[in-house]
Amino acid sequence: MTLTYVASVEEASEALASQGYLADRPLALAVHLAVALEQPLLLEGEAGVGKTEVARALAGATGARLIRLQCHEGIDVHHAVYDWDYPRQLLALRAAEGGVDEGELFSRRFLLRRPLLDALEADPANPVVLLIDEIDRADDEFEAFLLEFLADFAVTIPELGSVRAERPPVVILTSNRTRELHDALKRRCLYHWIDYPNAQLERAIVHARIPGVSETIANRVVTAVGRLREHGDLYKLPGVGETLVWARALLALGEDADLDETLGVALKVHEDVQRVRSRSVLDGV
Repeated sequence: MTLTYVASVEEASEALASQGYLADRPLALAVHLAVALEQPLLLEGEAGVGKTEVARALAGATGARLIRLQCHEGIDVHHAVYDWDYPRQLLALRAAEGGVDEGELFSRRFLLRRPLLDALEADPANPVVLLIDEIDRADDEFEAFLLEFLADFAVTIPELGSVRAERPPVVILTSNRTRELHDALKRRCLYHWIDYPNAQLERAIVHARIPGVSETIANRVVTAVGRLREHGDLYKLPGVGETLVWARALLALGEDADLDETLGVALKVHEDVQRVRSRSVLDGV
């Protein structure tokens, strides 16, 4: 399968589902349009709702190569686009006893391709899904650079010139909304907010991702996670990933295992665990 097969909303939904990712129609529509319009797709939502998995599932279903850029504070061109292999340059200088000219030192031979350059130079015959993960963690300066990158799908390497993509990659950006992104970047992208799934969809996700799980386990875990998410004063609400791990835990322990004893699977902050236990949130589940 190639990305050309994501030619409708239904095909996008089927492609994601083939990788165990059950998307509702609005998300499948957003993915379809990102491919059809060759426009970046910005996915926002709480941590753990499955934003990163959209890119992985799309790449897996279509046979495209997934290239991931994990953003972080202080990320710059040398982390994201290219750098020079300074140790090898130094070795070349020593081996030639200083007889290597600057043009040779700063040639393709010593170029280290980072994710963005790798995506630009991908073979047009082999589609690429470029995942720019947690863009909200990057600095304003990098966000401004990314704005230019997404506008032209090109970068300039001073020593080598301009590099432009023959075929733009499918780009998916994710944000946990730890800070607001600039409007200029948002205007470059299609936008979709991924919320926590409803109980029916989350049960279906559990069954799709954990073959052989019983209906009892799926119901208990989804009900428990739903109760936890109702408490907005928790520091960190459980995502779909925690739901799946909790279901696997009950599969290992037995479907009648005490949920309260396994709270550390779903909650990762000590105060949250104490708060939930003091309120008997999971009684009767």
